[in-house]
Amino acid sequence: MTALLHSHLGDTPLLGRGKVRDLYAVGEDLLLVATDRISAFDHVLATGIPGKGKILTQISLFWFDLLAGLVPNHIISANVAEFPASLQPYADQLEGRSMLVKRASMFPVECVARGYLAGSGWKEYQASRTVCGILLPEGLLDGSRLPEAVFTPATKSQDGSHDENISFEQTQHILGADVAAELRRLTLAIYTRAAQHAESCGLILADTKFEFGTIGGSIVLADEVLTPDSSRFWEASAWKPGGPQPSFDKQFVRDYLENIRWNKQAPAPGLPADVVERTLAKYLQAFRRLTGRDLAL
Repeated sequence: MTALLHSHLGDTPLLGRGKVRDLYAVGEDLLLVATDRISAFDHVLATGIPGKGKILTQISLFWFDLLAGLVPNHIISANVAEFPASLQPYADQLEGRSMLVKRASMFPVECVARGYLAGSGWKEYQASRTVCGILLPEGLLDGSRLPEAVFTPATKSQDGSHDENISFEQTQHILGADVAAELRRLTLAIYTRAAQHAESCGLILADTKFEFGTIGGSIVLADEVLTPDSSRFWEASAWKPGGPQPSFDKQFVRDYLENIRWNKQAPAPGLPADVVERTLAKYLQAFRRLTGRDLAL
């Protein structure tokens, strides 16, 4: 199986390529194509993970469906046969990894929910006992469960390379008090529902980030949802606060890059076959655990 690193859809207008997704204009709507690109330390690597884009798309579709009662979303269809005729010649690139969606006006804030202390939250806690300005109890460890889930929004840095945590007060200043409050409510409600489902699968949802926008004045959930790229999923039976937890994501990739002492500057290196295979297996395992289904790549 060959990794799809860049989609090419003829005359369909390409709006941009992100770290993973290619974005196209289809009339008034948008087409999201999840490629097999993989990034680490804010750089897209030279090697892809074959089938990763399909796994991410199918996980997102699972969650969009599960969460439909909590919040509307931007999905029109993920069935390529229902896409416009102009896209049919490219079905081999689109099958399983694309979503036709309504164009939403996106909020410039990423909505993060944390139920456990990890990553940038752990670093901030060590320095100030806070996460995004929220004071937390003393004595927490890396990987500790929080007394209750917290809303810790973030914005993109000026160069767009990484996220910067901001306070709720800053979020109110950017979005307005009413919108900020509603996004916090939605974020925590979705996190609670998703964490309950993950727990039923033997997994911990440590934290996750959502992107919201508006369509016709109504708030919708957009982009990807609760994938291993946007969330930390841990094995519940192995959870032990006091250090980093093994997660269902690209940890094998990060470990490899650290071991070869990459300077984290462009150009990014490629990956050996064993790292690709183990990373793909981890993503597939996350899909199977969360959905209860298998996936043919």
